[in-house]
Amino acid sequence: MTRIDVRKTYKLAIGGAFPRSESGRSYEVTDASGGFLANAAHASRKDARDAVVAARKAFPGWSARTAYNRGQVVYRVAEVLEGRRAQLAEEVQRAEGATRRVSEGLVDAAVDRLVWYAGWADKLAQVVGGTNPVAAPYFDFSVPEPTGVVGVLAPQESSLLGLVSVVAPAVVTGNTVVVAASVRRPLPAVTFAEVLATSDVPGGVVNVLTGLLTDTAPTLASHLDVNALDLTGALGDPDGATALEADAAENLKRVRRPAQDDWATDPGLDRMTWLLETKTVWHPIGT
Repeated sequence: MTRIDVRKTYKLAIGGAFPRSESGRSYEVTDASGGFLANAAHASRKDARDAVVAARKAFPGWSARTAYNRGQVVYRVAEVLEGRRAQLAEEVQRAEGATRRVSEGLVDAAVDRLVWYAGWADKLAQVVGGTNPVAAPYFDFSVPEPTGVVGVLAPQESSLLGLVSVVAPAVVTGNTVVVAASVRRPLPAVTFAEVLATSDVPGGVVNVLTGLLTDTAPTLASHLDVNALDLTGALGDPDGATALEADAAENLKRVRRPAQDDWATDPGLDRMTWLLETKTVWHPIGT
């Protein structure tokens, strides 16, 4: 007997739940050869605002956790992602048009990247912080702290490895995130959101929006409760990226507008350090 394909409609990930877009809109997602894959929710500006509210609500609890505990949580995400390797490899293969072997390698690289960032969680403060010499009877400490809510435009082409590479450094340093996923290749991002929901990541720490960037990116750039903006996913539209930078200037957001990233290379510390504020603490030296 021939089965009829069950056509899926994927949802957003906001505040630990998976709601439909408040607009009720969705759009067709196709594979690399143009064949139908699924329907994805078309996030609206209100969905983006709701995601920022969820991220802000989650920020105090997540940022207050010890760096060691955040590393444990990110490592758990890697474990669960490894368990869904076959599904994600198929999704990456169909989205990016890669061979099965290449797709499995990209999933493995995403798992390894999560483990790498998890390992840095409780070591970064020792590298970028420290004790400062001062000419007075005080101890002077520089202590890194998370920036806050981060808007991330995920890479458009690298649907999983690139996504993990921009989300993990923000989360492991104590920030909360609103991600605008790849427009044409959103399914690995939705599956990654499901992985986060079944790991130990609290609801609202990572929120995933699918749909056109013209609806979500300007909202994230101009939102006064977003503290930083990663424009990686807007690299193909220089004029659009410039407009988003101008919107972000209203509340002096930190903005990252990198050159084209090579996701296969060592990520380094830059994506973590740009999301940190440095607090200086003075303490009298006792006698």
